[in-house]
Amino acid sequence: MIGAEGQQIGIVSIAEALSIARNELLDLVEVAPQSTPPVCRVMDFTKFKYDQAKKEREAKKKQKVIHIKEIRIKPKIEEHDYQVKLKQLERFLKHHDKVKVSMFFRGREVTHMELGRNILDRLTKDIAEIGELEKPAAQEGRSIIMTFKPK
Repeated sequence: MIGAEGQQIGIVSIAEALSIARNELLDLVEVAPQSTPPVCRVMDFTKFKYDQAKKEREAKKKQKVIHIKEIRIKPKIEEHDYQVKLKQLERFLKHHDKVKVSMFFRGREVTHMELGRNILDRLTKDIAEIGELEKPAAQEGRSIIMTFKPK
């Protein structure tokens, strides 16, 4: 048993431990049930729960939420459309978001996947100043997917 101030009382019976806790107007809490004998502590349980919740809220405040944005392109993309997608990608990376770029192949476009890979390579070179490749281009069915993260 551990006392209210953290002092070690020793091995006592359950009835004696409960009476000590009642005398101090506190709760008897089992903190290590798996040990032999089980370890109990005299404490204010509601205050303990409140402090735990407060620590969790503080930890939550310090968390950084990372969003994953997605840009979809096709292998037959025109130059102006490419520039628009590139600007979108830059904007997402400047906002510290990860970006997933998906290139979809429809119909017979699948036979010319190298055209799509060339566009993705060009995209990687154009974005090298503000972002870096997190996951290289990988083919998944009729699409090629790659992920960028901000520098």
